Amino acid sequence: MSPKTRRIGYARVSTLRQDLERQLRALKRHGCDLVFSDKASGKTVAGRPDLEAALSQLDEGDEFVIAEWDRATRSMWDGLQIIKRVIESKAVIRVLDRSYIDLSTPMGQGFMALFSAMAEDERQRIIKRTHEGRQVARDRGVKMGRKPKLNAKQVAEIRQRLANGEKTRDLADSYGVSRSTIARVGA
Repeated sequence: MSPKTRRIGYARVSTLRQDLERQLRALKRHGCDLVFSDKASGKTVAGRPDLEAALSQLDEGDEFVIAEWDRATRSMWDGLQIIKRVIESKAVIRVLDRSYIDLSTPMGQGFMALFSAMAEDERQRIIKRTHEGRQVARDRGVKMGRKPKLNAKQVAEIRQRLANGEKTRDLADSYGVSRSTIARVGA
């Protein structure tokens, strides 16, 4: 690497509960001058502002360092777009968890496309398993979503009080809910 060459790092997790620390440490150990990170649940590059910022920083000869390929991209198409952007910048790409692949060659780029396809397949399987798990839970009678603000007894009381002419606003204040909730109960 020449003295002007920079190492620009990128890390990503898909939820706010996940921790970037492990990836950030790996990027620092690799000597990254700039590090960008996203905590975003997007399957496309478009929903990751720091990835876009990192790619736009690349100049000829820079090294774009990704901590974990399957965290940076969730689809084969996005993986190819990242590789394309790096190549167009005349930079090189290094993926720390795939260091045995030389991404400066067409063969290496093909391998990364394959890894991207596998990550996309895994994502689809996770979605399918989650959907199936929810369906099994529903079939067993598990209630999904937020708990109702009012129980059955309260709903019956509200309906009776509405029938007796009480105002929606007064009932909403009394039960600690919005007027629209009272209106839905009365409908």
